[in-house]
Amino acid sequence: MQSLKQVLEMKNQQIHQQEKKILELEKLAEKNIILEEKIQVLQQQNEDLKARIDQNTAVTRQLSEENANLQEYVEKETQEKKRLSRTNEELLWKLQTGDPTSPIKLSPTSPVYRGCASSGPSSPARLSTTPR
Repeated sequence: MQSLKQVLEMKNQQIHQQEKKILELEKLAEKNIILEEKIQVLQQQNEDLKARIDQNTAVTRQLSEENANLQEYVEKETQEKKRLSRTNEELLWKLQTGDPTSPIKLSPTSPVYRGCASSGPSSPARLSTTPR
């Protein structure tokens, strides 16, 4: 009888320990489920961020191309403006000095003539190097 009681006590302890283990495993299973859900959420966020990065990269590429095109356009416009400015200064100098090859003559009373007379340099070489 005594030995049966001891065997029963040992079996009860084993059962109690197994119940504790089962509870711990159930808690771990719940934690795993929660962690798996978090992983799914994070994976979705990661995919969304990758898509945004790809989109931003495409936009950046497009803007870089547009910027390069605009810089090229500005450079061409600047060169054309300089060319026109040099041509204008040369023509004004020819008018001012009475160059015989110039088709137009200004009278000393002309407002353009007066503007030319007070505008500074008097040679085409000096006019073409003047920064504007």
